[in-house]
Amino acid sequence: QVQLVESGGGLVQAGDSLRLSCAASGLTFSRYAMGWFRRAPGKEREFVAAINYSGGGTAYADSVKGRFAISRDNVKNTVYLQMNSLKPEDTAVYYCAKSTAYSTYATEVYYDYWGQGTQVTVSS
Repeated sequence: QVQLVESGGGLVQAGDSLRLSCAASGLTFSRYAMGWFRRAPGKEREFVAAINYSGGGTAYADSVKGRFAISRDNVKNTVYLQMNSLKPEDTAVYYCAKSTAYSTYATEVYYDYWGQGTQVTVSS
């Protein structure tokens, strides 16, 4: 059974950094792209970043480009999201997701397993 467990969220001030982790089990991790999504209060869930199966290709939402970095460790079966220069508008629940494909996609239809989410709150 596929399980995705996020960690690393918390309350920070604007301009601070956080690193989220997502530990995966029950799958051949290195075969699949992985993604991060977020849901802000009162809004739909949106794409944040994705990384292909090998880590050699990434994609980002325009709102986080240049501030966030996605990476993965295929030995530890873990995907990371390094978030720098955080803004209050980054406040959301962040979800890790497993793709059905090996390349990066920004739409939810390409993801079949989701973590429970981790809260990130950025105060001004």
